[in-house]
Amino acid sequence: MNMVILGIDPGFEKLGCAVLKKEKGGEKIIYSTCLTTSKKLPQEKRLLSLAQGLKKIIKNYKPDILAMEKLFFFKNQKTAIQVAETRGLILYLATLSKLPIIEFTPLEVKMCLTGYGRAEKHQVKEMVGKILKVKKLPKSDDEVDAMAIAMTCSAVKKN
Repeated sequence: MNMVILGIDPGFEKLGCAVLKKEKGGEKIIYSTCLTTSKKLPQEKRLLSLAQGLKKIIKNYKPDILAMEKLFFFKNQKTAIQVAETRGLILYLATLSKLPIIEFTPLEVKMCLTGYGRAEKHQVKEMVGKILKVKKLPKSDDEVDAMAIAMTCSAVKKN
């Protein structure tokens, strides 16, 4: 089954996005980026910037499903609130675009890609490269995390 998955690693300062195309012959990343916002801008302008970037990606790639990392725990309350607001924005845009939404915890992503829920970032990154047969991955961890989330969705969505 052909499917286009938009994987998102939600963040307020950095929002990782990856578009994965799943076809009969396998899967490949057809687009990835890290949407960033400037700390100099007021909060509402930063959210608007993220929304505009995400809206363009949805319009250009017409995903069939949106996969996103679940918000689990933050030590910094300010960061948690900002990420929660970003997640609300993502959920709104996905719903507006009639995209089904599936969420994964970091543990679920690590289990899916490495077989070990406590895998370290570099191990997940290594598996993303191996599975996708890519030698050079983006420098941004947020972008690679978005790829991993899309790949997890692809593994779960067998039909």
